[in-house]
Amino acid sequence: MSARGPAVDRLLPLAGLPALDVPAAQAERARELAARLGMLRERDVDLADPVITRVERIAAERDRPAVADEHRSLSYAELAAEARRLAALLEDEGVRPGEVVGVGGGRCAGVIAAFLAIELVGALYVPADETWPAGRVRDVLDQAGASVLVTVDTPEQVAPALLEGAAEAGCRVVAASRADGFAPWPGEPRLSAPDQPRYVLFTSGSTGRPKGAVVEHQGMLNHLWAKIIDLELTGADVVAFTAPLGFDISIWQMLCPLLIGGRVDVVGDETGHDPVAFARAVDAQGITVVELVPTMVRHLLDDLAGSPAAGGRRPLAGLRWMIATGEELPAELARRWLEAAPHARLLNAYGPTECSDDVTHHTVTAGDLDLLRLPIGTPVVNARLYVLRSDEDGGTDDTWSACDVGEAGELFVGGVVVGRGYLGDDERTREAFYRDPFGASPTGRLYRTGDAVRLLPPGAGGEDRPTLQYLGRVDRQVKIAGVRMELGEIEAVLQRHPGVRAAAVVVHEYPSR
Repeated sequence: MSARGPAVDRLLPLAGLPALDVPAAQAERARELAARLGMLRERDVDLADPVITRVERIAAERDRPAVADEHRSLSYAELAAEARRLAALLEDEGVRPGEVVGVGGGRCAGVIAAFLAIELVGALYVPADETWPAGRVRDVLDQAGASVLVTVDTPEQVAPALLEGAAEAGCRVVAASRADGFAPWPGEPRLSAPDQPRYVLFTSGSTGRPKGAVVEHQGMLNHLWAKIIDLELTGADVVAFTAPLGFDISIWQMLCPLLIGGRVDVVGDETGHDPVAFARAVDAQGITVVELVPTMVRHLLDDLAGSPAAGGRRPLAGLRWMIATGEELPAELARRWLEAAPHARLLNAYGPTECSDDVTHHTVTAGDLDLLRLPIGTPVVNARLYVLRSDEDGGTDDTWSACDVGEAGELFVGGVVVGRGYLGDDERTREAFYRDPFGASPTGRLYRTGDAVRLLPPGAGGEDRPTLQYLGRVDRQVKIAGVRMELGEIEAVLQRHPGVRAAAVVVHEYPSR
């Protein structure tokens, strides 16, 4: 069973990370190229205020709706009050700053209140989705070292797997409803430093054992502001909360609007899995921003193609942004979206959980559609992107050099967005995180994505500056007759044929005769 106590005690310090072997001349060239090609995007944003501070400030200035789910709606003042009662409950349960607190259940307003309560007491949030089997719940809570699991569903609705998994992990279960009997917690948010760990999300590991990626307060806040800046969000926007709790995009979906006086609309699974019902909910709730994986975008377009407009109004008429993430966005699908909903801009977003979610954004235009693969764009604010080529075979002891426009390499991420590594897993942290060799950065860390990209020249896809194109995982590169090939590029060519909806390419080796 994992150790309990402050999570920072189970994080590998910066000094324990390996050095990336980049010769001095190549490090200087990488810095120069990144700056000249727009891969360093520095901008001052507010990384000091916790989200709960913004919520309470908006409530005091002019209270307004903050979040609505299928059962209730909370104003900013009501959300803040619920968070403070939950914070009082957590402190009564012995939760201390730096400890990990589990939140279990389905998407609802209570999850957001629980996150803000955890923020208030200076702890870390780790979600446990109601759909997970007990074994997954146990592994996540155990590896996170959580001593408490807050359930946000009513006691009779709590998934049995959550209770079973928590029991196996030795984790106390506390019903959020108990907070109704507590007075609001009176203190200031416990934020000791911008690099304080804020949440941990577990990703799948190649060994089958999940990895707990830890994100700092400053990285989380930076990503929230990056969405606000690039999507030009205002208090009039309504963001759909559609992601399962274990997905990194759930963080920005449930918190980002709260920084600017906007509203979060929680979409339940029954509605979210029915494209026609989902489109109706978007229209009825006035949702302006939706984020889906490309597979769901395809289902949405397929089902809406045969649906008549209601009252002469086309579906999704009020939508401002459709964000595609989590999978590669095919050009064919982007073309369908631009034709079906030209009023709603399409954003191709890319980023790893380990780097506070998205690190690039690209607004898709008609000029992109002739490219073999769509660009993933340029850096979000305060992300530093480097495209490097291994001089050997991609191993851990290789020497690396910088790639220029038109060259393919592996993407590395630096800057405030980079997280702290994997909780209690020094070995796998050292495999993906390095000391940043390119100069002072807020974290001093560099993350190796394992993704192959190409720097496209200005003018490609209509961009007036260089942009990045995703090529696939570096471990999907193969050599055939001595020629290095990207399987993803072959798939992209096949998918351009009108008779091919999806394609997968694998390599079979046959013994020579």
